[in-house]
Amino acid sequence: MMRKKVKDPLVRYDSKVDALYILTRKGAEEEVVEMAPGVNLELNEQGGVVGIEILNASKLFRGVTKSMYRQLQES
Repeated sequence: MMRKKVKDPLVRYDSKVDALYILTRKGAEEEVVEMAPGVNLELNEQGGVVGIEILNASKLFRGVTKSMYRQLQES
């Protein structure tokens, strides 16, 4: 069976639940594995990663986005 990869990962952010979702491959989710608190891998029936879900995303990325903003201001 040929697996279809997403040409460019699709990234979505849901501000209501503060979750970031990255679609890595087309296919149905069969299982969810928690890799770290608030970071879930969604797997297809073959065990391939079809998506990554990051909960409390704004808190997790707050330091990164502030640093990037400062770097852009200094350029």
